[in-house]
Amino acid sequence: MTDATPAISIKNLTKVFRTPTVRKHSVTAVQDLSLEVAAGQIYGLIGPNGSGKSTTMKVLLGLLKPTAGTAAIFGRDSSRVDSRNDVGFLPENPYFYKHLTGAETLAFYGKLCGLHGAELRGRIGEMLELVDLEHARDRRLGGYSKGMLQRIGLAQALIHRPRLVVLDEPTAGVDPAGSRKIRDLVLDLKARGISVILSSHLLEQVQEVCDRVGIIFRGRMVREGPLDQLIAVEDQTEIVLHHATPGLLAQIRELVAAEALAQGSSTSVVRVGQPRTTLESLFLQATQGDERGETPARSAPAEKETHS
Repeated sequence: MTDATPAISIKNLTKVFRTPTVRKHSVTAVQDLSLEVAAGQIYGLIGPNGSGKSTTMKVLLGLLKPTAGTAAIFGRDSSRVDSRNDVGFLPENPYFYKHLTGAETLAFYGKLCGLHGAELRGRIGEMLELVDLEHARDRRLGGYSKGMLQRIGLAQALIHRPRLVVLDEPTAGVDPAGSRKIRDLVLDLKARGISVILSSHLLEQVQEVCDRVGIIFRGRMVREGPLDQLIAVEDQTEIVLHHATPGLLAQIRELVAAEALAQGSSTSVVRVGQPRTTLESLFLQATQGDERGETPARSAPAEKETHS
């Protein structure tokens, strides 16, 4: 295994569930799905309810066996128990013993991971500081808010120093302030070199933190790639000028005027490069066939913008 080994490698993953009926009906939850998460990268996996996100996560965590294809964590097949040694997991609705305090909860999970004594005590303090819960270390979890519970959940996922963290809807039911804290924690994980794969319905938050995004629709990957490339409007170009001199602006105005006369339109120079759409718009384009019972096109035209 080298430094180039990806944190996650999923290739041609298919998962079929067979229902226990006389007619033996089957449901394909994930079909021929491939993705890769580089070490130290934040990857966002998004899609409508029932699209296959959770199934993909469960196969990755070794909780489900794939029907076809492979999933690997740092080069190890995810079906192997030792592949989970490098993984921390925060489910959408984690269950905690409400009678335990924050510190006791981390001690419990730390011991499950083989930590003891001074190492465990030091790690508990470090994690409580990381998630900003030092003030609540001796408070029972029954008195924690939803945001605090999610943060203690993130702390338990990190207690054993994993190299990969899997987050399933980490800000579900959390107020804006708590959601912002969790977002900052995810960015802090990246700064520490920890790889993250997360699923979320909060597309604005995904756009803020993720390096790469995959959009799943009806079990298939319909869009996937670096975030900057995905949200680029391919058929448009912008030019942005800062502190342009009057002479330069005059030349640009002449060019714009000439274009307006020739083409019957006007434009303003704002930026060189490709303007950006939003992840939400991309998501809706990628899943727009849902209501019509159609498979969405892989490429949808972006709305044109005119800057005046």
